[in-house]
Parts: sequence; structure tokens; C-alpha cells
Amino acid sequence: MSKWRTFVRNNLLTILTVVGVIAGTAVGSTLRSLSKEKWNQRETMYLMFPGEIFLRMLKSLIIPLLMASIISAVGSLDLSLSRKIAARAILYYATTTVCAVILGIILVITIKPGAGAIAATASELSKDEGLKRKVLTQDTLLDLIRNLFPPNLIQACVQQSQTLLIQPKNFSGNADNVTSADLVHWPFKENYENTTNVLGLVVFSIVLGISLGQMGDSGKILCDFFQTLSEAMMNITSWVIWISPLGVFFLVASKMVETDSFLDQLHRLSFYFATVILGLVLHGFGTISIIYFIAVRRLPFKIIGQLSQVLATAFGTASSSATMPITIQTLDKMGLDPRITRFVIPVGATINMDGTALYEAVAAIFIAQLKNVEMTFGKTVAVCVTATAASIGAAGIPQAGLVTMVMVLDTVGLPAEEVINILAVDWLLDRFRTTINVMCDCIGARLVDILSVGELDKITEMDRLNADPQELVEMSKDVHN
Repeated sequence: MSKWRTFVRNNLLTILTVVGVIAGTAVGSTLRSLSKEKWNQRETMYLMFPGEIFLRMLKSLIIPLLMASIISAVGSLDLSLSRKIAARAILYYATTTVCAVILGIILVITIKPGAGAIAATASELSKDEGLKRKVLTQDTLLDLIRNLFPPNLIQACVQQSQTLLIQPKNFSGNADNVTSADLVHWPFKENYENTTNVLGLVVFSIVLGISLGQMGDSGKILCDFFQTLSEAMMNITSWVIWISPLGVFFLVASKMVETDSFLDQLHRLSFYFATVILGLVLHGFGTISIIYFIAVRRLPFKIIGQLSQVLATAFGTASSSATMPITIQTLDKMGLDPRITRFVIPVGATINMDGTALYEAVAAIFIAQLKNVEMTFGKTVAVCVTATAASIGAAGIPQAGLVTMVMVLDTVGLPAEEVINILAVDWLLDRFRTTINVMCDCIGARLVDILSVGELDKITEMDRLNADPQELVEMSKDVHN
């Protein structure tokens, strides 16, 4: 009984989420079958209202959690260890995250798990100005660059820039069939869309974090402030996540009420689930292995075999932060230099979320496919950049990816409510992507450890030359131990 109590206590959130999904499906299906007429928009809104409040809570956390996490993570990087060692770790994290996002985008565009959905009605399309707006690829790319440098940070919290083409008064053709050659000659103006400029906020946060890190002791006060704010936001996020079973219940129930074909929805959801799992497996055992082999001319499978306890803990807790103590302990036993593990692993648990980045890219494009939203090249690039940034700002706690998922949906021009489409399987995917996150951190730590032997020896020698006699005795003991 004590083992069962421990199991339930450790997995209570997951159990409640699963119960919420099953109960929401059952209640929604029952209400739909008992109703002789299809539920109207107002009736569905009443049923969805508690879930809507849950989504509004998630959206309110995006900006403070994202900015505080990035500023504190970048500002607290311990570059005193060695700039080369830190550069290797950051380069590894950046490379693997971008590769994960690109792999996810390639898979979801190739497999098309959301294809075949019923096209949205004209009234639904009219709700989203982005769906009917005439755009050029070059304008979308220029808008992406413009939004990296917002002129007003307060405005960036609620609006982002976009180029709006204006139909000439003397245009005699069919506006629905206009070609790019015609659009080039249309007049245009800068317009502001009511969507958070996430890219601009991320760039500012990175620059501010670098500045605080270079200021040393004088910047420590502000860096500590953002570190405390980041911890406070993660604490609040954990409170909101505990409400998720109730929110999921009402969101799933309302989705079931308005769904015409449950089996069709289940079929597409299973393809989405399979796409994410395939991407995680290919990234964890393919992409990472290739990067590791190129860097050190070895394959990482022996290392992965020694991480069984770490990976099991990551899957069980669905939290990279909770797994961190076991991760560091295991890597120390494997013979990695403690200075490497205590730098690479905490930083990785904060900013290196390969599995989360891949999942969010796949989920955003999957939902766009469900809603028949055209994914232009510019939008695809925006998803790639935003998913990478969102993974950096994701808290290392269970199901925190839901918060940043809402942010990525904004990039595609979809409302936060569309996250309903993936909630039914998010609790399980969360465990798989956390496992990949932790595994990539461990392989990265081993890679940096192998490449940094020379720098570590120099640092040790410098410490010996500058050490007091008593410190030399302690260092000698450490070497013999």
C-alpha cells in the first residue's frame, strides 16, 4: 500500500489529467448524443468557460516567464570557467535545438497529420485577418527581421509589425486570383497586429542577459532580480498547471460537443502523436548521435546505456529540473569532470529543450493543417524561430510547455483556444519530450567534457600555482580520491 501511495503521490497530476481527458470525452459525447440539435456557439461557450479561464491564466504567464527565464539564464552563465568551454556548451545547445525544430517541421509537412480536415467557413475565416491578407514572401521575411528589433518594448508585449498591402482603387482584376507579379506593384503600409512580438522580446532578453553577465558584480543585483522573478513565475506556473485537469475536462467536453466526427478527430490525433514520437526518436538517436560522432568521433550509445536511471526518472517526473540532482550524480559516477557537469547540466535544464522545441513546431503546424491555414515560407521560418525561443523560456516542470505552446500558435495566427486539439495526448507526449531533453543534456555534457580536457588541465594548473599551501593539500586529496 505504501508503494501505491508513493506512486499516486508522485504521479497525481498525470493521473488527474488522464481522468480529465477521459471524463471530458465521455461527458461531451453524452451531451452531444442527448441533444437533438447541434449546440450553438453560446451554449458551447458556457461549457467551455472554465477551460477558457485556464487558457487565460496560461497566456498571462508567457511574457514574464519567457523574459525572466532567458535573462537569468544568459546573465548567470559562468564564463569564468573558460570561455571556450562555455562556447562549446552553448553552440551544442543552439545546434541541437535548431536541428530538432527543423526535423519536426520536415516531418509534419511531409506526413501531414492534420490534412483532410473540413475547410473553415467564410465566417470563420473572416475572424482572422491574417488568413485573408494578401502577402508577399519577401514582405513576410522583412517583417520577421523588423520584429526582431521592436522600437517600443511595451508595444511589443501586445503588438507586432506586419506589412499590409492595399488594393489600388483602379485595380480591375479579381482580388482572389491576384498573382505575386501584381502584388509587387500594390501600395503598402506598416500595420500592427494584436499579437505579442515574441521574437523582439526574446532578442532584447538575450542582449540584456549578455550585458548583465559582462557587468560582473555591478550587474549582479539586477541579475538576481530576474533570477528571483523566474523562480516566482515557475512557482505560479506550477499552481496553474495543477488546475489543468479541470481546465482540460471542460475544454475536451466542449470540443466533443462541436465535433462532427469523433473517430475522424481521433484518427488525426493518432497521426499527430506518431509524428511527434517519430521526431523525438529520430532526433534523440539520430541527429544527436551524428552531432556527437562529428565532434568526438565516437557513438553515444554506450553513454545512453548508462543513463537508464536518469531517463526513467525523467519519464516518471516529466520534469528536467526534478531530474537534475540524479543527472549530476550519475554523470559524476561516469567520470565526468564535476566542473563540467555543474555548468552544463543546470544551463541545459534551463535553456536546452530539444524535445519541447520539436513538439511545439509539430503541434503548431498540425493545428494549422487542421484549420486549413496556409503555411507560407515566412510563417514556417517564424515557427522555427519562435519554437526555438519558446523552448528556451519553457519552465522545467511538468506540462509547462502548454504555456509556450500558446505563444507559438500566435505566430501561425491561431487563437489560444486551438490548443484544445492536442490536450488529449499532451500529458503523455510531455514525458517523452522531457526524456529526450534530459538525454540530450547528458550527451552534451559528455561531449563538452571530452573536448575540454586541455582547458580543464590548464585551469587546474593555474589553480595550483595560485593556491595557498593548505589549498594545495586539499587539491591533492581530491586528486587521490
